[in-house]
Amino acid sequence: MSEVRIGVIGGSGLYEMDGLKKLEEKWVDTPFGRPSDAIIIGELEGQNVAFLPRHGRGHLFNPSEINFRANIYAMKVLGVQNILSVSAVGSMKEKIAPGDIVLVDQFIDRTRVRPSTFFEKGIVAHVSFADPVCPSLFNLVYESSKGIKAKIHKGGTYICIEGPMFSSRAESKLYRSWDVDVIGMTNLQEAKLAREAEICYATMALSTDYDCWHESEEAVDASMVLETMNKNVVTAKQMIRETVKNMAQKKKCACGDVLKYAIISDPRKIEPEVKKRLAPILEKYI
Repeated sequence: MSEVRIGVIGGSGLYEMDGLKKLEEKWVDTPFGRPSDAIIIGELEGQNVAFLPRHGRGHLFNPSEINFRANIYAMKVLGVQNILSVSAVGSMKEKIAPGDIVLVDQFIDRTRVRPSTFFEKGIVAHVSFADPVCPSLFNLVYESSKGIKAKIHKGGTYICIEGPMFSSRAESKLYRSWDVDVIGMTNLQEAKLAREAEICYATMALSTDYDCWHESEEAVDASMVLETMNKNVVTAKQMIRETVKNMAQKKKCACGDVLKYAIISDPRKIEPEVKKRLAPILEKYI
């Protein structure tokens, strides 16, 4: 089978990919443990695609339990160069209604207990995260989705909270004052780790509710989220298919070289086991 260059990470409600002709199901062992599930490798729109449900099939891992490092590392090992990520979010603005899709281009981190880097225990790198998603992949998703009957917002800030509880009203109002667009619990770590792994990354945020700031709406609960999410997932699958179909049109970007000047550690001082642990990520440089 030829190399897999496109990865899809499905969030709540997206545990399988319609139209994906399954070729192989593969567990990828990593130095950081096992990914959330076996990765399904298949053919979609003539392209090899690696699909992974971030919560595991059956939704077994809460946001803080997801092994983000293993998930991204496994994609790197498979040769993935572009990740399309899908996640359910709450809307923090009136104009983003439940059922809308936001193509996120910025993040704010409010998590507390999650590893967010591959570079530790004997190696240090400082990678630019000023623009957290790949602009080329971001634009491709947007252009590919223009024919889909859904309201798609180009750009937005995603605030990532620890979870698994939803926000208090006070927190929700505080985040609103920061002018964020959506609130979620998963994508920040993916974006950071994909950047370190030199993988292009873009997020489709599926608005399911108005969190709890909206006084004319009921406070968010899981049943409300699931109802809207099931409708959103259909749209997200269409967006993925169209983007995969058009992947050859993706313009060149700088994501594949971000580590060139980011590794601060003296290569002579980096232990062999550290180099081995990060070999798929470091092989171009060390």
